[in-house]
Amino acid sequence: MGICGTVLNWIESYLSDRSFQVSARITACLSDIQSWMVRHHLKLNPGKTELIYIPALNSPLSDLSISLGNTILTPSPSTRNLGVVMDNRLSLTEHISAVTRSCRFFLYNIRRIRPFLTTYSTQLLVQAVVLSRLDYCNSLLAGLPASSIRPLQLIQNAAARLVFNLPRHSHVTPLLTTLHWLPVMARIKFKTLVLAFKAARGSAPPYLRQLIRPYTPARPLRSAATCRLVPAPARTSTRSRLLSVLAPRWWNDLPVQVRTAETLAVFKRRLKTHLFKLHLTSSPPTTL
Repeated sequence: MGICGTVLNWIESYLSDRSFQVSARITACLSDIQSWMVRHHLKLNPGKTELIYIPALNSPLSDLSISLGNTILTPSPSTRNLGVVMDNRLSLTEHISAVTRSCRFFLYNIRRIRPFLTTYSTQLLVQAVVLSRLDYCNSLLAGLPASSIRPLQLIQNAAARLVFNLPRHSHVTPLLTTLHWLPVMARIKFKTLVLAFKAARGSAPPYLRQLIRPYTPARPLRSAATCRLVPAPARTSTRSRLLSVLAPRWWNDLPVQVRTAETLAVFKRRLKTHLFKLHLTSSPPTTL
């Protein structure tokens, strides 16, 4: 990492005989969890327990291993948590691939029974089993490049064509407009801004309210009534994906009438109208 000389000697002397300190603390924590579960007639299955190590930028790889009972856990490149596949680089590439595969499976099955369905029933079915998967935890994808989101957008495009039973190369923008479906990128922004609204109004969990802070000027100004948020500094490209960085930036770019909505229902309605005009009305037809 470029550290040498006296500083390297000082760090080496400080870290000597401490290589297993973090591992020991995690092992003790898992042992306490396992004991608590036994007392409450529950079972922690070591064989199904996964360990993921997410290193900091430019940090050396760590040969980390954790003991859980008689099982030794070693880091996995990816793991699943509440249906989201997290990789050790937080690129969410594997999660996007898993969602894409699942949606393709459902689209294939719906396409087989499409001749027996009406347009409206097909729309309801697609929204229930396909769009719901595209929307699940999609705020985690905020800040990813368009190239990473493109597989999910292709799924939504295929779903729109399936609803209207149109061929593969039909223009998608008129279909999304008719269905009133926001594109995937706009849906991600919608979910993120809804979380920001809840955090700013105090209805979100405490860990989210700590990340989103309303802007309060030092002296009375007209900007105090515009409901702006305090943007966190983005020193690196990785930090620019943080909720504390991305949500205030998107929020402050919203029109004042959207930011100053009285209730969550009003905010959602105005926000969807704004994003609809921004991403569909002013965009050229697409044939992806």
